[in-house]
Amino acid sequence: MASMEANERKEPKEPKEPKAYAGEGITVTYEAGRCLHAARCVGGLPEVFDTGRRPWIQPDGAAPERVAEVVRRCPSGALQYRTATGPAEEGDRPATVVRSPLGQLFLRGELSVTTASGEVRRETRAVLCACGVSGNQPYCDHSGSCGRE
Repeated sequence: MASMEANERKEPKEPKEPKAYAGEGITVTYEAGRCLHAARCVGGLPEVFDTGRRPWIQPDGAAPERVAEVVRRCPSGALQYRTATGPAEEGDRPATVVRSPLGQLFLRGELSVTTASGEVRRETRAVLCACGVSGNQPYCDHSGSCGRE
């Protein structure tokens, strides 16, 4: 069996619903298929985000404002939050797009992203695939040349 060429497209994956971790003042959601393992969560707030513990996200481990601050550091948008009393997470204004040296597009702002299945998703942060190989289009999943370091 031949190995996958660098720019050969993968079959799109059916995105899984994000898993919700509810706390008293904040609920954090995690969409594993979008996680690029930047580790901004575990490095930023290990008392809440600990991959060696189950569940690995414990939102009541810190004040809701602090949890929200660390979630906003997640470049891919795999982590999102909603507070018990406040509005949903708002995107940066103005929106920004930054191309990584590998070609990925890092977006922050009030975004509308159309998935491979045609679903339009409201986003505040996303990393989009630039090489066309991701099985989670339009999001980068590190499977192609733009996701390799």
